[in-house]
Amino acid sequence: MSSENSSADDARQVWDVVVVGAGPAGASAAYAAAVAGRRVLLLEKAELPRYKTCGGGIIGPSRDTLPPGFDLPFQDRVHAVTFSHNGRFTRTRRSRQMLFGLINRPEFDQQLVEHAQKAGAELRTGATVTRVEQHGSAVPDRRTVAVVLQGGETVLARAVVGADGSASRIGAHVGVKLDQVDLGLEAEIPVPQTVAEDWKGRVLIDWGPLPGSYGWVFPKGDTLTVGVISARGEGAATKRYLEDFVGRLGLAGFEPSISSGHLTRCRADDSPLSRGRVLVCGDAAGLLEPWTREGISFALRSGRLAGEWAVRISEAHDAVDARKQALNYAFAIKAGLGVEMSVGKRMLAIFERRPGLFHAALTGFRPAWKAFRDITQGSTSLGELVRGHPLAQRALAAMDRRQPVSGTDSTGAAGTTAGAGATSTPGSAGSAGSPGSAGDEAGS
Repeated sequence: MSSENSSADDARQVWDVVVVGAGPAGASAAYAAAVAGRRVLLLEKAELPRYKTCGGGIIGPSRDTLPPGFDLPFQDRVHAVTFSHNGRFTRTRRSRQMLFGLINRPEFDQQLVEHAQKAGAELRTGATVTRVEQHGSAVPDRRTVAVVLQGGETVLARAVVGADGSASRIGAHVGVKLDQVDLGLEAEIPVPQTVAEDWKGRVLIDWGPLPGSYGWVFPKGDTLTVGVISARGEGAATKRYLEDFVGRLGLAGFEPSISSGHLTRCRADDSPLSRGRVLVCGDAAGLLEPWTREGISFALRSGRLAGEWAVRISEAHDAVDARKQALNYAFAIKAGLGVEMSVGKRMLAIFERRPGLFHAALTGFRPAWKAFRDITQGSTSLGELVRGHPLAQRALAAMDRRQPVSGTDSTGAAGTTAGAGATSTPGSAGSAGSPGSAGDEAGS
């Protein structure tokens, strides 16, 4: 074989972009890079489709970021939200237009990967990445990154996107720093048709007993996804909350088909998003909404940006140019998702102190419900809402300053305030689970 042919063979073995992780962030990155005409390899350690702990809510920003022609596999379309505060003060708010849709992650993720493949990306499952190297004997030149797989195989790339989840090896390489870690527990509960019909088109959000905690019920045909989330370190209390929550809903007699747990992690403000020719996105970068811990829209949006900027990095001929493109990616993330995260952190801090205030606002103050509706439908974002509405700015600033009243816990505050605008239901959250809850408001 001539040296020219050998060089050509070597060149063909270097991918333009290698994406690690085939969840929503990784599939979006692979699609964005492949649709730009680049040679893209998508590595996934599991076999697809695979289950992920996730409520499966697809809000407007998620829908708007999907590839053209993507047919969302909705299990249900949500037009109503029942709010309760630790099983009490129940009220349902309704919308004529769909608020958001509910999907099962295995189907959704599989479809995203298929769109990336149709765009030209190559998928390889059962591939566990142990590390990446940007210097040393495994790296033939300074334009190349070595992705080392379990077993010692090395894959070469001009740019790498880490989308390998909240325990990311690529995130560790980049040096991602986290300042909020939460524990989510979830059960997939098959229910009889009569129970499923009661929940059709409606979700429940229950502000929980632990600081910053809440629970949810998302209906998906003949299965209810029931979960809770709270700060890590309160594992036993979070488990008790889920058990109590399921019991109050009258669902304790049904056997879950899946019970799972998952840690969500939010990045620190100064956490890096790149190192050399390696970018991180989605959970691997700690990108999610801190208050609700909604992660799918952050994964899809950051994944798309990572794929687009990885293409530019793959074309960079030196470290200076690669660094410039990586900084542009970081700027794009911080200007959009970073602003939303900043507002979300403020919201979480207030919510931890005054959950009753949020419950009272969403159930009894029309502008707050309208804001919730607009965000879920995708006509605005949390960041845009605060930036563009002086009333929202003043309300958030006022809540920032407000402290809990001495001698009154947040539950008591909720009872007093929410009772004025919503029906107090001191009984079980089974009341919250019923479709005809008192205090129902239609057509808002």
